Amino acid sequence: MKLSILQENLKNGLDITSRIAGKSLTLPILNNVYLKVEKNFLQILTTDLEIGIRWWSLAKVEKEGEIVVPAQLLTNLISLLPNKIISLKVDNKILSVECDNHKMQIKGFDPQEFPIIPQVEEGEKISIDNNVFCQALSQVVDIAASNQSRPEISGIFFKLQKDCLKLVATDSFRLGEKTVPLKEGTENLSPKQEISLIFPQKTAREIINILKDKKGDTDIYFAPNHILFEAVMAETPHPQTQIVSKLIDGEYPAYQDIIPQKYETQIICQRNDLLNQIKTASLFSGKTNEIKITVNPKKNEIDFLSRDPDLGEYRASLTGKAKGENIEISFNYKFLIDGLLNIKSSEVFLELNGGEGPAVLRPVGDPNYIYLVMPIKAN
Repeated sequence: MKLSILQENLKNGLDITSRIAGKSLTLPILNNVYLKVEKNFLQILTTDLEIGIRWWSLAKVEKEGEIVVPAQLLTNLISLLPNKIISLKVDNKILSVECDNHKMQIKGFDPQEFPIIPQVEEGEKISIDNNVFCQALSQVVDIAASNQSRPEISGIFFKLQKDCLKLVATDSFRLGEKTVPLKEGTENLSPKQEISLIFPQKTAREIINILKDKKGDTDIYFAPNHILFEAVMAETPHPQTQIVSKLIDGEYPAYQDIIPQKYETQIICQRNDLLNQIKTASLFSGKTNEIKITVNPKKNEIDFLSRDPDLGEYRASLTGKAKGENIEISFNYKFLIDGLLNIKSSEVFLELNGGEGPAVLRPVGDPNYIYLVMPIKAN
């Protein structure tokens, strides 16, 4: 193996792929990156057995070949080199790195020891704008629970319909659902076909971190046990980044059944005003994180109350547009803040269903996002 590549390009590829190359004590080979040179491309691969990442770059190739080397060492080394041409050469499982007046040698490993990253054959797929997809994921990714006893709610529910994609996450105390309308010609599915699956929260985080700033589309391919997310190069139709992930077994909860179809009380108010009131009230919420909200539709007023036996209490009012029944209800302030931070509109709906029914936050002017949160039940 012998090639030349610009330091900036190699650093970018290692930054992307080495994210999941951790410190595995049970399988040390996972702490490495797999470098593979074919035709005019350098390919870098990493895996943690749940997620696999492949990255390609055009390079000046003199000889094809492959080697496995420590991920952290190579990433740190390349990041410290000047942005000039780097020469990589392999001989007897030794990777020689030369750049300007720097010369290094890294002991490598046999590529046959590296785990195989599953191939998702091209077939059923959709294409979706990177920014739209990553923004949609970011509105639900932090809601999923780390729950070993209920693995189905530890991931992101992905439901593909004829004209839209739904992304859902829940931890059983709150739930977020984002609907992404698909452009005509992108569904690539027969009118009667739907795809439902669950992929890990970690995968969603990696997709956001890796693809959020890329222009263009993400192609999503489906297989019985895996899902593949692919971004192509700007200068060629060749893939640049692939993220392949295992799916989570299990049936996702019938969450639609708990989303209220009507409300007893509705408030419309400025998002930032509501967020600031909740943040301020949280300072006096004590160990329970509880804040109490009272709505008086006749006065178009929302009152806030929080108490801490050691610190004191907080009371405040916020003007909004309210209708329906008078209500007094308590929430964990963290759940309300999380929901409001996922909403980008200047105004929000807060819809309530009695003191113990689920509440819904929705952006005004955007029907494609809902955030449901359960109240703290009165003792």
